[in-house]
Amino acid sequence: MSMRLHPVLLLIILATILHGAERRPNVVVFLADDAGWGDYSHNGNRMIATPHIDRIASEGAVVDRFFVCPVCSPTRAEFLTGRYHPRGGVRGVSTGEERLNLDERTIADALSAAGYATGAFGKWHNGSQWPYHPMARGFAEYFGHTSGHWGEYFDAPLEHNGRMIATSGYIVDVCTDQALRFIDQHQAQPFFCYVPFTTPHSPWAAPAEDWARFKDLPITQSATAAKQEVAQETRCALAMVENQDRNVGRVLQRLEALNLRDDTIVLYFSDNGPNSHRWTGGMKGKKGSTDEGGIRSPLFIRWPGKIPAGTVVQPIAAAIDLLPTLLALTGVQRVGDKPLDGRDLSPLLRGEQKAWPERLLFTTWAGKVSVRTQSHRLDGGGQLYDMVADPAQTTPRNVQEPELAQGLQAAVTAWRTEVFADLPAKVAGRSVDQRAIAVGHPQFPITMLPARDGEPLGGVKRSSAAPNCSYFVNWTKPTDAMVWNISVVTAGRYQVVIDYTCPEADVGSAIAVRFADAALNGNVAPGWDPPLNTNQDTIPRPSAESQMKPFKPLDLGVITLPAGTGELRLTAITIPGRSVMDVRRVTLTLLP
Repeated sequence: MSMRLHPVLLLIILATILHGAERRPNVVVFLADDAGWGDYSHNGNRMIATPHIDRIASEGAVVDRFFVCPVCSPTRAEFLTGRYHPRGGVRGVSTGEERLNLDERTIADALSAAGYATGAFGKWHNGSQWPYHPMARGFAEYFGHTSGHWGEYFDAPLEHNGRMIATSGYIVDVCTDQALRFIDQHQAQPFFCYVPFTTPHSPWAAPAEDWARFKDLPITQSATAAKQEVAQETRCALAMVENQDRNVGRVLQRLEALNLRDDTIVLYFSDNGPNSHRWTGGMKGKKGSTDEGGIRSPLFIRWPGKIPAGTVVQPIAAAIDLLPTLLALTGVQRVGDKPLDGRDLSPLLRGEQKAWPERLLFTTWAGKVSVRTQSHRLDGGGQLYDMVADPAQTTPRNVQEPELAQGLQAAVTAWRTEVFADLPAKVAGRSVDQRAIAVGHPQFPITMLPARDGEPLGGVKRSSAAPNCSYFVNWTKPTDAMVWNISVVTAGRYQVVIDYTCPEADVGSAIAVRFADAALNGNVAPGWDPPLNTNQDTIPRPSAESQMKPFKPLDLGVITLPAGTGELRLTAITIPGRSVMDVRRVTLTLLP
């Protein structure tokens, strides 16, 4: 029996087919923070279950030897640009050194230019103020925290499109909620949803239901440096990874519910090795190390029907390869003309190319440079190791393979000279990167100046050794000051708000904000002295990290700022009590 379709219905069907053929695939990228290669059941960890992350691997491809950087912001810069991070000005993780140079173009820039809806939900860590902010780097929406780590994981104050807001719940769950909302809103068009999780980075804080499964867990797989393993840190890290896995599952389930599974590339990796000594399959090193265990990351990537399930990519690869690979898979042209360091892995993922040219992959941190070949690693101290026979890097091969060792050392020297050539120089006597913070862009009128980006002078100090989520304390003398190096883009009137705490007994200090010839005076009141949020932690946080507390906004008034570059200085005129106040941030808002 034959059936004829109405011409109008036929046109609708044809248009639908053509539209489907023309639509580019969606892209969802999950990035773990401080998870090691060994923190997943897919990679052999029997103490944890990560079924949803494992699904990405089993239903797609695994890049077997995938390398990132020893710490967070460099890896993020390399993912965003396809270039080694020193080329883009990233040399640190805080105090402005994490900022990605403004002449670099990101994967979000390219996808946005091709018509993608773009959103990032979680930890950014490549610059906080416009034009370093994610919304100036190709993302139309941003939710999360732009600094390296965040001191509050429950009911955290977070940023949404440039404004701080209160949230309720665990930070990973909250950011995933926003990612799901973004996917729902943009399901009818190609979207790039970047979900850079904040865990298992410290503070050691996991939801109670996740911690309950791990608090008494026997450690049956030990760290390579077993004597340095802290069992409670291992347990808490695994609890946080299981929570993360559940949130990955929520996103995968939403893609299926919206019939977007087959139209979406899903990618998962981590930004460095584990942040504590725990199981890594026998590799040497952890976060901060240029050895194998400090920089080997999982890389799982799924695109049903396009990347064959069960694919294993054996050639070495790195974070610098992700931009060219994703752009090739989506068919999007790159934005920018700086030479890439990364390679397009799509032929390997599709099984289209068997031969693959040999390459060298370089890793640098804290003055050390390590280089990896397909089979060997020259470590940061110039020792050569056979990574096939000796993954724990126990027996140097310099004597047995002198030509290879010498050749790799020469390659390191040449690479170091080339990629560090344009890295901005440090300014003597200042701990903060002196690239000025722009203030007053009309398209982004709110500029937050957190303590981590300021310079404490006199007796003022940070609340902890780790600047990222610190605040200024010990402000006791008129000679003390806090200084931010800023560049006022738009001359005009600015609202000045200071996030502060102050004991009732110390209320009443007269303070001043000054820039060039402009000044604004005010008084510290009312008193606000909440307790520290010590009940947030599952186990004690590292001593170098601040215990946090809720800060109150002090509306100081309006200052008229001239255009130009200089120091914004916060000082005290009179101090009736023992101290002025603790300061988390100063916010300048350009008024109409």
